[in-house]
Amino acid sequence: MDCCGIADHHIGNGVCGCCGALRPRYKRLVDNIFPEDSEDGLVKANMEKLTFYALSAPEKLDRIGAYLAERLSRDVARHRYGYVCIAMEALDQLLMACHCQSINLFVESFLKMVAKLLESDKAALQILGTNSFIKFANIEEDTPSYHRSYDFFVSRFSEMCHSGHDDVTDRTKIRMSGIKGLQGVVRKTINDELQVNIWEPQHMDKIVPSLLFNLQQVEDADSRSPSPLQAAEKEESPAALAEGCLRELLGRAAYGNIKNAIKPVLMHLDNHSLWEPKLFAVHCFKIIMYSVQNEVPKLDLHKSRLKWEKDLGRLIPQDDWMNLCRDSMTKIINSQHSHLVIQQLVGHLDANSKSIAKVRTGIVEVLSESAVIAAGGSVGPTVLEVFNTLLRHLRLSIDYEVTGKSESSTKISNQMITEHEERVFQEAVIKTIGAFANTLPAYQRSEVMLFIMGKVPLPAVHQALDMRKPGEDRNRMIQFMLLKSLLQVTIGFQSKNLLATLPSSFLESLLSASLMEDAELRLLVIEILLSLIDRQENRHKFSHISIISDISVLKLKVDKCSRQDTLFMKKHSQTLYRYIYMSCKEQNNSQNHYNVIYALLALISVELANEEVVVDLIRVVLALQELSMSNEDGLPVWSRCAMHALSAAYLNFISQLTTLPAFCQSVQQVIGSRQKEAPYLLPEGVVESETCIPQSMDKLEMEMLFLQSEISEVLAGSGYSSDRLGIPYIPQFTDEDRLSKRKSIGETISLQVEVESRNSPEKEEKIPAEEITYETLKKAIDSMAVEEQERERRQLVVEKFQKAPFEEIAAHCGARATILQSRLNQIFEITVRPPPSPSGNITASYGQTQPRSVPVYEMKFPDLCVY
Repeated sequence: MDCCGIADHHIGNGVCGCCGALRPRYKRLVDNIFPEDSEDGLVKANMEKLTFYALSAPEKLDRIGAYLAERLSRDVARHRYGYVCIAMEALDQLLMACHCQSINLFVESFLKMVAKLLESDKAALQILGTNSFIKFANIEEDTPSYHRSYDFFVSRFSEMCHSGHDDVTDRTKIRMSGIKGLQGVVRKTINDELQVNIWEPQHMDKIVPSLLFNLQQVEDADSRSPSPLQAAEKEESPAALAEGCLRELLGRAAYGNIKNAIKPVLMHLDNHSLWEPKLFAVHCFKIIMYSVQNEVPKLDLHKSRLKWEKDLGRLIPQDDWMNLCRDSMTKIINSQHSHLVIQQLVGHLDANSKSIAKVRTGIVEVLSESAVIAAGGSVGPTVLEVFNTLLRHLRLSIDYEVTGKSESSTKISNQMITEHEERVFQEAVIKTIGAFANTLPAYQRSEVMLFIMGKVPLPAVHQALDMRKPGEDRNRMIQFMLLKSLLQVTIGFQSKNLLATLPSSFLESLLSASLMEDAELRLLVIEILLSLIDRQENRHKFSHISIISDISVLKLKVDKCSRQDTLFMKKHSQTLYRYIYMSCKEQNNSQNHYNVIYALLALISVELANEEVVVDLIRVVLALQELSMSNEDGLPVWSRCAMHALSAAYLNFISQLTTLPAFCQSVQQVIGSRQKEAPYLLPEGVVESETCIPQSMDKLEMEMLFLQSEISEVLAGSGYSSDRLGIPYIPQFTDEDRLSKRKSIGETISLQVEVESRNSPEKEEKIPAEEITYETLKKAIDSMAVEEQERERRQLVVEKFQKAPFEEIAAHCGARATILQSRLNQIFEITVRPPPSPSGNITASYGQTQPRSVPVYEMKFPDLCVY
């Protein structure tokens, strides 16, 4: 029997020697670490003996733990909290010292003691148990545990995060302990596949809302920077601690666990109505987007650099290599995680498609902020799916605005959806579309542009749009919002190859929209064209139409026209010119329309012009001047003056851009004459002093006009094509151009018939003067009646072809074709038959008579058969 042990036990605990000698040694060693007075603290010498014994006999470690747990439970029940602290300190030291295979059984006793402390209603004991658990969580165990469970700790720590203790100081401490405890659970279980899966929904649904609850307590969440470095510098508080824990949790999330971590965030924002205002929701997702990028793939950068240098045949400078690594790693990280967060948000937007506008607006604005952070990987592999979802919600919002009520207004909000809220939501969607588009490469952005343009409801060539129909107000709003979305996509878009970026189908659809009656839609279309053409960021330099005395002050960025641009203009230039000309003819054009048309002419000259394009643009501008003078379309005087001003401003600009002195002098002479005699023909007179515009413009002096002959002579002397300059520009009108005025097909065809009848050769012949008598007047009246009947007959034919079934039309045309063919056969039979020969018939060698063949040039055909 160890006498020293008996004596120590007797002295330290006041137990008789004979009874102490019968106790197991591990119990005696445990009892010896407790002093007579708990305020004296742990007996360090005896603790060292206990630790040495545990290391020497690891099989006793589980018994030591069980006995310590028994003593701790007894002390807690007797409210001897000093001895409780000593027991926990001893447990902590044993945990830190022992890493043998038997530690699993000791850990079970340890966790029971921690749970006992956490169940207490004393704040000090809860904090003590949490601190011990955190120390345990930081220990890397040598042997795995197959049966250990942390469900109680997840639940208890989450409950502590929501503590409502009466004392503010204790409440803050308990909440911080709960957050630290959750952080310890995550650290303990995250990297061990044999531990409990902390990413399962039943755990995430407790951990994430607890962290968000404390994060929400900060007074001004938006003022807090989401940067991890700045967050670490802030004083410790529940909000700061929760943010750090949330960052660590999401930073450790693998690819397949992102969804389970994001879903509780979305549910928390829904349950607590935190989408509006959006500040807290945006703050949360900024934390998420920055945190999910923390998981960097393990790559051997040294080997990668050697391979790159071998492939390139040269050494890569250190700065270049670091930039390359940073860009590559950003793309890898984004492609791994960011688009999963975006997909979760998009799916949540779908789930809330019938919610009130404020909720949908908050979700969309969070999407926009997240897309900016996620950069290139925000959309992921399903590019068009994201844009299709946003466009679908844009259409739904327009339906809600038109009807004034959503389908769920009686189920959810029980109130009318206001027009203002829906407009705010629509603007948020358009902004988000632009934010996503800015993260895409050029080829994907081009696909998105085609996709959006395909959604715009445009009137077909064979179907005129009647604005009086009930659904056209909705169509107009859809057109406007989709074109605004397209404009957001094109802002900042710089393509080196416009021929590939702007295919014919896209350009024709876009330009056809520029001829619609709605002035606001036409303005949007031209703005889109400006965004696509402006690749040198010169657009803001042409914000207003004006006479610039020296264009060098604009500091234009001008590059030589590339081969791709030349091919683009060869293919599409005439289409662009026609739509520019047609856009100027609209009755309801405003000052903004002429501003953007001037900017379009100037940007084409800067970005896409060669000598041929310059000549054509000058021809178009001179044609606009001629259109203003002739006034065939009955335009207002202000519009005619604006077209004169547009011609003057552009010719002034192009004359300086071509750096031809003679051309500049010729233009400046006309501008000077206008400044003296007719300032209303210049931009300043039209825009700034509209009161000086005359009532009519019947006749203008020649010195006030830009003469095509003079400009042709000046440019021809500088090497430009004089033949092309001498030909006035005449646009080729198409059926689509005519339908842009919302004419019906019957009106269009009758217009074609009238034009053809006016231009027929019979009308051009001079008819001799005839004496006007009663008979002539009667004949004229009869002829008018006949013409009216003929017009009605044509109208009936047109309506028949519009409304009759295809089979009926085919049968009618087939019958007429059969009759015509039989008549032609009769005519050819009569024509080919020769007159009787004076020498008689020619006898064939086989005994039959054969008529003499007549050469074709000798045949006589009826006038109807001659073309």
